[in-house]
Amino acid sequence: MDQGRNTRACSLACAVVIGALAAVSGSGMALAQSGYGVFCANGRIEIDSRSEEEMRRQRGACQFSRFDSRSDAENFARRNFNGVGASCSCR
Repeated sequence: MDQGRNTRACSLACAVVIGALAAVSGSGMALAQSGYGVFCANGRIEIDSRSEEEMRRQRGACQFSRFDSRSDAENFARRNFNGVGASCSCR
């Protein structure tokens, strides 16, 4: 009987720890959205600090990648799409 009680207590403690880790990692994901995204909006490459969800909702845009600095985002756009303003498609 005591072993079963200890197992349940351990399971509960593990569940609490896992829940706490999930909460911390969830807040970390919000931080991951900071920076600059490279988007296709209205058929043109754009760089914007809005989240992927905001750009999709507000502009109908799709995101190709996300970077900590604007210069990294611009370099990605230049290397992969011939720069900001170049033609693109979300398909």
